Amino acid sequence: MSAVTRPPATPHARVVAIANQKGGVGKTTTTINLATALAVIGKRVLVIDLDPQGNASTGLGIPRSDRRVGIYDVLFDDVALESAAIPSAVPNLSIITSSVDLSGAEIELVGAERREFRLREAVANSALEYDYVLIDCPPALGLLTLNALVASHAVMVPLQCEFYALEGLSHLVRTIERVKRAFNPNLDIHGVVLTMFDKRNNLSDMVAADVRGFFGEKVYDTVIPRNVKVSEAPSHGKPVLIYDMRCPGSQAYIHLAGEVLRREKRLSA
Repeated sequence: MSAVTRPPATPHARVVAIANQKGGVGKTTTTINLATALAVIGKRVLVIDLDPQGNASTGLGIPRSDRRVGIYDVLFDDVALESAAIPSAVPNLSIITSSVDLSGAEIELVGAERREFRLREAVANSALEYDYVLIDCPPALGLLTLNALVASHAVMVPLQCEFYALEGLSHLVRTIERVKRAFNPNLDIHGVVLTMFDKRNNLSDMVAADVRGFFGEKVYDTVIPRNVKVSEAPSHGKPVLIYDMRCPGSQAYIHLAGEVLRREKRLSA
C-alpha cells in the first residue's frame, strides 16, 4: 500500500500512542498519570483505553457498569468519539473505555475493511476539542497497536529499568519505521521514559546509561522511580497524582508532563 500523506488526526489534538510490546513496563501507569498531569495544568486530554485488559479505565475509576459504550464500538460500530467519551473524576480529562469485547478485536480486524485506519478515521472525524489524545496500547504489536500507531503523531515508549530492558525494543523501532513507510510518514518517537527506576540498585543506573547511549536525546531526563504509592493508586481507582500528589512518583509525572510540553514547543517552533 502506498504511503498516506494526510495528517493522522484533526490538527487541534496531538495524538500520542503509549506503546511497548513488553508487558509490565508502566504503559498504563504512564498514560493515566501523564494525562492527569496535563489536565491539571489546563490541557484538555482524552485517554483511549485500547488494551482489552481495561486497566486504564480501572485506574481512572470507571466502574465496569459504566463501560457500556467504548473503543470497541468506535472501531466496529462506527460510534463517534463524542458518544463514547466519558468524563473522569479529573477535570479536563475524559476517557474512552475498554471492555471484554475488545479481546476478540484482533481477529475481527483481520478481515475488516481499512483495518489499519479505523482509529485514525474515528479521531479525524471527531468534533471533540482536545489538546492531547493519549492511547494506552496493549502489550503486543498486533492490529490494535497498529491502529494506534497509524492514528498518532508520535509514540512514547515506557521502558522498565531491568536487565532485559532493550530486548525486543529493536522490534518496536522496526515496526514504527514500517508504519512510517506504509501508513503514517509523520510518525516519530516522541521519547523514551525510564520507569521503575531504583536508585539503590546499580542495575538501574547501568540500564539507564545503556538506553541513553542507544536513543540519545530521545530519552526523557525525567525518570519514574519505583514507588509504593504508584502501585497502590490503581486499586483505589485514582491516578497517583490524585491519590498522593506529594509522593516521588507523582512529582516525577509532573516533571515528565513539563518535559513533554517543552518538547512539543520545540517541535512546533
